[in-house]
Parts: sequence; structure tokens; C-alpha cells
Amino acid sequence: MAFAPLDPVLHNQLRLAVISLLVAVEEGDFNFLLEKTGATRGNLSVQITKLKEAGYIVVTKSFKDNYPNTVCAIAPKGLEAFEHYVKAIKEYLRG
Repeated sequence: MAFAPLDPVLHNQLRLAVISLLVAVEEGDFNFLLEKTGATRGNLSVQITKLKEAGYIVVTKSFKDNYPNTVCAIAPKGLEAFEHYVKAIKEYLRG
């Protein structure tokens, strides 16, 4: 039995956490993701960029009360990748 390859974009703890959160809530702002993941601002920013570049999330930047506001939302491609990743992990666990 051959194991399915794991998506290298999602096979990172912080990126997987961000996608998992967005699957549950559909969209969340930077501070929400920061609080839920416990990541540093710099690391979270880098991982959000990688997810955006992969087409897994959509990032909208705006202002809220004169402060920059970044909102991330799961993209269809990201949801599909997450579902494939979960399926592959289940196969690994079954052995």
C-alpha cells in the first residue's frame, strides 16, 4: 500500500492551524488568527502570504477605526486541499 503524498503547503503546523480555523469560521481577521494560533505577528504574516500565494485563502486588507485590518477567508481551492490532506492523514493513521 502506498501512502498519499501530503500537501507541502498544509504540512506546516501554523499553516494547517490557520486553514483549520478558517474551515470552521469561513473568515477571520489577523488578530483572531493571532490569538487562536499563538503565533508571532511576523510568522503569522509570512504563513498567511504562503497560503494566499497557493490560492488557499483570500486576503482582504482594509481599515477599521483608522487601523489596518487584514481579513482572511478560505478559498474553494483551500477547502479542497484541506479535505484531501485530512483524507491522506486518515490513511496514514489506518496504516
